[in-house]
Amino acid sequence: MDLKRVFKTVDEYIATFPGDVQVILEEMRQAVKEAAPDAEEVISYQMPAFEQGGILVYFAAFKNHIGFFPTASGVEAFKERLVDFKVSKGTVQFPLNRSIPKELIKEMIRFRVKENLSRNSKKKHN
Repeated sequence: MDLKRVFKTVDEYIATFPGDVQVILEEMRQAVKEAAPDAEEVISYQMPAFEQGGILVYFAAFKNHIGFFPTASGVEAFKERLVDFKVSKGTVQFPLNRSIPKELIKEMIRFRVKENLSRNSKKKHN
């Protein structure tokens, strides 16, 4: 990835990677779109992101993995199901040499949609 480049679209971002990585990034993108059809695709922090009532998730390609950033609450809520992956407070690393767990990703996205909608609903009532 060219760190000096400023991406305007997710398509631009994905196009900078080798074909095999592009396929995985497109799978990730499609999983998010299926789980959150009303989410808007954006570039944030020079990474693909989806927002719906705030940022839902970010994802990005690295040398040996796809970084998936469902926030700290998203990782915490699914920690038992993420034991096979390297995780940190708000990040999951999906190795490039394994297929991504699309159903798990979709569940995490749906969790984040509900979380954002709930948080925004509470803000409106305060």
